[in-house]
Amino acid sequence: MSAMSTSANFPEPEHSGLLKFLSAAFYAVSSFLIIVVNKTILTNYRFPSYMFLGIGQMTTTILILYFAKMNQTVHFQDFDRSVLVKIFPLPLLYVGNHITGLASTKKLSLPMFTVLRKFTILMTMIMEARLLRKTFPNRLIYSVLAIVFGIANPDISDLAFDAEGYTFILLNDVFTAASGVYTKKKLGTEGLGKYGILFYNAFIIVIPTLLASAFTGDLHKAITYEHWLNAPFVSCFLISCLMGFVLMYSIVLCSHYNSALTTTVVGAIKNVAVAYIGMFLGGDYLFSWTNFLGLNIW
Repeated sequence: MSAMSTSANFPEPEHSGLLKFLSAAFYAVSSFLIIVVNKTILTNYRFPSYMFLGIGQMTTTILILYFAKMNQTVHFQDFDRSVLVKIFPLPLLYVGNHITGLASTKKLSLPMFTVLRKFTILMTMIMEARLLRKTFPNRLIYSVLAIVFGIANPDISDLAFDAEGYTFILLNDVFTAASGVYTKKKLGTEGLGKYGILFYNAFIIVIPTLLASAFTGDLHKAITYEHWLNAPFVSCFLISCLMGFVLMYSIVLCSHYNSALTTTVVGAIKNVAVAYIGMFLGGDYLFSWTNFLGLNIW
């Protein structure tokens, strides 16, 4: 079940407008839901380990796709050394995107999280131009630059400024853009396809992430967390693990039927709803008229 090539040698197939729209809508809904659930876990329940939450999402992805492959529901290449060559550097971008995304969700209010995520659009455009040799009309370039410059106003007036949170979210922008562009590039790799990319991204990186979590003491904090017997928290945690798989699948699907830039823009549009809900969810948004007006302008 390998996707068709998107390289320069093989023109990208033209998919129907309905498939493009449905895959984009699926990604928007999935991304919205997981941000809300993750914010609830990391802020409302004060779960101490975003890294452990990421490990849970990776493990869920591995288990779902492994059993689906065993039942021949999905098909992708068995593991051998060639897989590492074919998929690199996606696993590194995957874990970087995963961890910095969860860390910034924990550190920042959702309105500021969504504003700073808009840098991803510009970064994706630059990477598509360099790696996929794509060209963009001037009106699109000017529109993206206007969005980026519009970010400055709410940033300057953020009363809850957190340097660590801002660092995580800007790193997350870089990882997201690179991951989206490389996913589009790798979808044409023989033997991998959509499901192979999902499975081996998680499979290759989950053990190193677990070891890093144990080495830093992060794993101990997660294991000794006081609410593991709290049914609402456990439900949220399990939903987040499942949604981690759903989100990654929706990203790959949207990137398959659309461009990496389209996937990024869909995420930005979805963030409008996240920003408003985030003013009430988590309790970490500090209101100021300057910041509020800035959020509405972009």
